Amino acid sequence: MTREEKLIVIEDLTVQLAENSTIYLADISGLDATTTSNLRRACFKANIKLAVVKNTLLAKAMEASDKEFGELPGVLKGNTSLMFSEAGNGPAKLIKKFRKKSDRPLLKGAFIAEAIYVGDDQLDTLVSIKSKEEMIGEIIGLLQSPAKNVISGLKSGGGKLAGILKTLSEK
Repeated sequence: MTREEKLIVIEDLTVQLAENSTIYLADISGLDATTTSNLRRACFKANIKLAVVKNTLLAKAMEASDKEFGELPGVLKGNTSLMFSEAGNGPAKLIKKFRKKSDRPLLKGAFIAEAIYVGDDQLDTLVSIKSKEEMIGEIIGLLQSPAKNVISGLKSGGGKLAGILKTLSEK
């Protein structure tokens, strides 16, 4: 790869790092062709971009990026794959599901909306992160709950009051 080609790859990686708020680094070495193909298909279905990158080029792209990646450049050893996703827990769920059949991919680290996670032991933590849509749904549910209680109280109270008035009128 020539110096110009490397510069182009670094620029592309820098743009991708800037555009995505959810970035996972994984090790998929040791997977055979069929398993790797299945992983790529699963990523495509889950709307996750998967790319294998050279560590040195990714490290330079991280340096050139406006984001602060903290300890993540330190995990760039061996085979590294990048996973980009809209949902913060999407790649983690995919990795966990995929590891039921295989011991790979291993999570090296993740960058999710300014938070940095390093190590495969963080996988369960990342799976439990709620996506934006899940959080909005919870908030709407919490906001609707008091209103529903007031409306049901008024409906039941109105029925009781009408019943009492009817009983009094009959007497």
